[in-house]
This record gives sequence, C-alpha cells and structure tokens, in this order.
Amino acid sequence: MNMHDEITRYLDFCQYRKELNSNTLKAYRVDLTQFQKFIGDDYMMRHKIEKFITDLHMHYKQKTVKRKIASVKAFYQYLEEEEILPGDNPFHKIKVKFKETFSLPRIIPKNNIECLLKHMYRQKAESKAPSLVRDLAVIEILFATGARIYELTNLTMQDIDLDNGSIRLFGKGSRERCVQIANKEVLSILREYHQKYLSAIEKSGYFFINNRGRRFTEQSVRNMLEKHAKENINVFFFNIFEYFISIEFII
Repeated sequence: MNMHDEITRYLDFCQYRKELNSNTLKAYRVDLTQFQKFIGDDYMMRHKIEKFITDLHMHYKQKTVKRKIASVKAFYQYLEEEEILPGDNPFHKIKVKFKETFSLPRIIPKNNIECLLKHMYRQKAESKAPSLVRDLAVIEILFATGARIYELTNLTMQDIDLDNGSIRLFGKGSRERCVQIANKEVLSILREYHQKYLSAIEKSGYFFINNRGRRFTEQSVRNMLEKHAKENINVFFFNIFEYFISIEFII
C-alpha cells in the first residue's frame, strides 16, 4: 500500500463524498501528512503507531493530540471499510484515553463592544471608503449572531434573507442553524453593504468579499479586526483580538 496515494484518495473521499468543510480537510491533510512522515512504511506496526501517539503527547496540548489521533483513526477506519489494509486494523488493539479539560467561553465586555463599534461608525461618517461598510457589517454579524469566523466567511447570498432578517449558518459537519436578527441597525448596515458590493457579491458567490472581489477569508477577518481595534485607544485591542479568534462568542 502506498500511504501517500491512499491519503490523497481519502481526502478526495472526505471532500466529495462526505462533503467536509475546507477547515476540516486542511486539518486532516496536516495530521495525516505528519503521521505518514513519522510512520514511514510501518503503518501496520502497532508499536510504531503507539510511539507516534506518545510523541504527540510530548509535543502538543491534549486538544491537539485528540484531534490528530482522531484524524488518523478515521483514516484507518476508511482503509478497513474499503478493504485496503493487508490485515486487521491495528487501532482495534490500541486504547487511547484523554483527561478532558474544560474552559469557560470568554465574554467580551459590553463597553468594549460599544467603543469599537462607535469608533468604526465615526470613521464611516468621515470616510467614503466602502471597505468600512463591509468591516462594520462583518463585526455586527459576529456580535449579533455569535457566528464563528469560518461560518461567516463561507456565507453566500442564499444564506442571508435581508427582508426577514434571517441568516443560515453552517457549522462543523455541515450542521445548519438559522439565526434571526432583530436589531435594525445591524440590518441597516448589512443592506448598505449589500447595495455597495452587489455586483461583486453576485460574481463571487460569497456574501462577504475583499477589495479584489474574492471571498473574504478567515485571516482577512482577523487582520481587519486587529487593525480597527488597534486604531481605537479606548479599546484594549489585545483582549478584543483574542476574543475574536476564540471558537465561540457569547454576548
């Protein structure tokens, strides 16, 4: 069995058959490539796999270790189901236990939110730059819906009903949820953004786009948030930025 070729086929299977999102596929590719480099041709050797797991524990936090092992286990399960493995799945005899750690979601103080938004609306009033309208629309949605950044950047026009104020978000595993926006100011900035960028939105297929008419990426959102937070001396930008790159937002 050629490990590299099988990983490529497995990732294609995950993308086109399981329809996993781009972030999950990227994580699988990183984890499986790391495993391939470590394991070499000894992919059926239980002791070599256990050595890999031990090495992970030595260099990564529990959450990362758990994800990487889950990626490899899922790959072996696929190989087993497709009858590609030359013998029994070695993971059937490998027990992995984790000590779960829990942390409370971080909450952004309301006054910091208000300071950031006031600063940006003040900038918008003084400038005609369309990107400010887009940036405000992005931040307003993040605060109003609790959306993750990757959920927001993958929104299409079909996911947003500006007349009824509803947004359809797709989370991990393509799980769908609908969020209603009742705040008139949020809907107003969304409609203003939509009008300014309408032709580019229709051309790209995504709701939030950059100045080149392409999808507004996760990293672009983070860079934008950091930029605006740093500009406002009344906002503790380092805290705001850390909050925004968290997995969850709770207002």
